Amino acid sequence: MADKQRQSDSLAYVAPQENGQADAWTKEAGRRGGQQLIEVAEVVPPEPVAAALRLSPGEPAIVRRRSISLDGDVIELADSYYPPVIARGTALAEKRKIKGGAPTLLADLGYRAHHVSEDLEFRAADGAELEALSLPKGANVLSLLRTTTTDDGSPFEVQHMVMKAPRRLHYEIEVD
Repeated sequence: MADKQRQSDSLAYVAPQENGQADAWTKEAGRRGGQQLIEVAEVVPPEPVAAALRLSPGEPAIVRRRSISLDGDVIELADSYYPPVIARGTALAEKRKIKGGAPTLLADLGYRAHHVSEDLEFRAADGAELEALSLPKGANVLSLLRTTTTDDGSPFEVQHMVMKAPRRLHYEIEVD
């Protein structure tokens, strides 16, 4: 996948799905794609995530760690973080698939995306990323930090994605 273009619609990944619809990745990749839920835990997030969620130092968040595959190859590591006040006692804090994806559940809880901020960084992969993504030593990755907020500016989800580095990412965002 590192030598191919990957096209994505970021808004599809933060919008709730219609009742009974699959999550955005399943819709985009179809039978070629898959996800494996690796871990759901309450953790102290990395500093950039804590800052984006406006957490105090040492304050925990709920994380859902997934590996994303295409044609049988892991192409992305995706960690989604939520404030415990939102996630505790919901499917976000349980190690199971969420029908329609997290944005659908979040919308049901009253959290709809109003503003999405994405920071993209091209960098060298660390040892764990090299192994998880089956990359050769010295390979690069794309790191994307996406923060989703409500209409009053409150962050309710921060996703950190590490992807095999394609030559080009193409995003299309429609604004109402």
